[in-house]
Amino acid sequence: MHDGSLTERRKAATRLDIARTAAALFVERGLRATRAEDIARAAGVAPRTFYRYFATKEEAIAPLLAVGARQWVEAVRDAPADLPVPDALRHAAARSLAPAPGDTAAAESLEWVRSLLRMGALSPALQSVWNDACHDADATLAVVLAARAGLPDGAGSLEIRLIAGVAGAAVRAAVETWAADDAPATGPQGPAALAERCLLAASDVLGGR
Repeated sequence: MHDGSLTERRKAATRLDIARTAAALFVERGLRATRAEDIARAAGVAPRTFYRYFATKEEAIAPLLAVGARQWVEAVRDAPADLPVPDALRHAAARSLAPAPGDTAAAESLEWVRSLLRMGALSPALQSVWNDACHDADATLAVVLAARAGLPDGAGSLEIRLIAGVAGAAVRAAVETWAADDAPATGPQGPAALAERCLLAASDVLGGR
């Protein structure tokens, strides 16, 4: 069991390393000019290894987007238990969508996301990867919200799905709006501040539990 867990962690680490390499190359060279073989070479893996993990070059960034989405959901999970859901969601957005002072890695990751989302506007394949990441995050958020409400088996309920979907859409709108502009990652036009505005606008639904 231990060896299996270690193997899975190594696979996940390899996938994420390839994803970061792909994102860097897409930003540096552009999506069209970057081949899957270029990503594999830069990541230090064989092309057959790349294709063992990803079917296309666009799919290679999926783990990177998933990490960002998971940070948002985990921040909701870790929000103080006594916070009402709307407050917990805003708390999580503030914690996960704004880089801490001096956190250059988080700031760089957000800039990669901005560049990738801009590319996605011109690439249906890349847009599909983003859509899948958002959908998966919404599904996980529903599980987290159900647990916070004391309904561990209620993630499939209409109310929980609605709250998770609206919250996810609010955060997605904020990130996409920020990505389409040139505002810094912090401040009133950053993704965290925009997410708070969107979540406040959706408070009638989010305050349902």
